[in-house]
Amino acid sequence: MEGRGIARGGVASARRRSFAIAALVAGTVILCALWLSPLPAMSRRAFSPHMILHLGVTVVAAPLIAVGLLGLGKRSAGTDRPLLLAVVASLFELVVVWGWHAPAAHEAAAARDPVFVAQQLSFLAAGLGIWTASFSGASRAQAGIGVLAMMFTFTHMAMLGILLSLAPDLIYSPIYCLGAWGFDPLDDQRLGGALMAVFGGLPYLLGGIVLAFRLVRE
Repeated sequence: MEGRGIARGGVASARRRSFAIAALVAGTVILCALWLSPLPAMSRRAFSPHMILHLGVTVVAAPLIAVGLLGLGKRSAGTDRPLLLAVVASLFELVVVWGWHAPAAHEAAAARDPVFVAQQLSFLAAGLGIWTASFSGASRAQAGIGVLAMMFTFTHMAMLGILLSLAPDLIYSPIYCLGAWGFDPLDDQRLGGALMAVFGGLPYLLGGIVLAFRLVRE
């Protein structure tokens, strides 16, 4: 019986490792596809392509990469360090997202290659940070911390998206907000805001729900 238990544990561990590798590879491929696609060039001329690129990095590629890294590593069993990581990651993500969508920063990224690269790398770092910090714990307390981090991020992402989608005028210079997909500049800006409000916030809400189920189950 003991041998069977060890064998089952080995099989489960191998499956988790395979899943983690698959998630890591998928996230990396998606990230490369996004950055090598026409979206980077389009995002510097119109707002909705910028938002599609931003969300692809932070809520598609980054969670997959984070799942892969966590699956290949070892989750912490303590509570102090995950709490600190979650707080730092949440605040960093808040500063990155709201900071880069301030008109001066957004326009600087659209106008200058080094600033654009810094913007994209900070989006990736913020996405990896919040997903890794939220899901890195192995205890009920850490799952609770992750729920709070996810809900905080969901709230401020949705708030920013709503503000952008309801803006009565262009927030950004018309030079960098020409419109895309057949939309005029203002409607394109509103589309970008709606994308952030829905698809920017929803993954964090779902992440919080997953952690809440883990909290209840354990």
